[in-house]
Amino acid sequence: MTATALALHILGAVVWVGGMFAAYMCLRPAAGALEPPPRLRLWRAFFQKFFPWVWVSILLLLASGYWIVFVTFGGFAGARLHVHLMQGIGWVMIALFVWLFHGPWLKFKRAVDAEDWPAAGAGLNRIRQIIAVNLPLGLITVVIGASGRYWN
Repeated sequence: MTATALALHILGAVVWVGGMFAAYMCLRPAAGALEPPPRLRLWRAFFQKFFPWVWVSILLLLASGYWIVFVTFGGFAGARLHVHLMQGIGWVMIALFVWLFHGPWLKFKRAVDAEDWPAAGAGLNRIRQIIAVNLPLGLITVVIGASGRYWN
């Protein structure tokens, strides 16, 4: 069961962090050439598809991570430093995403639907700022998860 939990944990991280990487490093520069209305509609469509996968990833990460901590390590006392670091950074990332989803994302979505392009642009910029924080946190967490068991 630990192997299954670990596989689900890795899949959750890959989907969430990989999606942020693709959005920030690939889609953002490519979409920059578009005029505001089609660019903002593209981002709305992207986030509409991506955010449900983030929620699934969060559930997978929490369920599998805590399963591993309690079943494999026997609780937090048996977990090494890298597990505690992943958990701490993960909760910061979750908090940032929950804020993004219930604040800037909802405002952005309403602004695009109302074709209020200045408000939509401001909303997209706020989302970009949050992703600019969450993406490095996610990449750091992936490195910690991949290398932590080999720390001395």
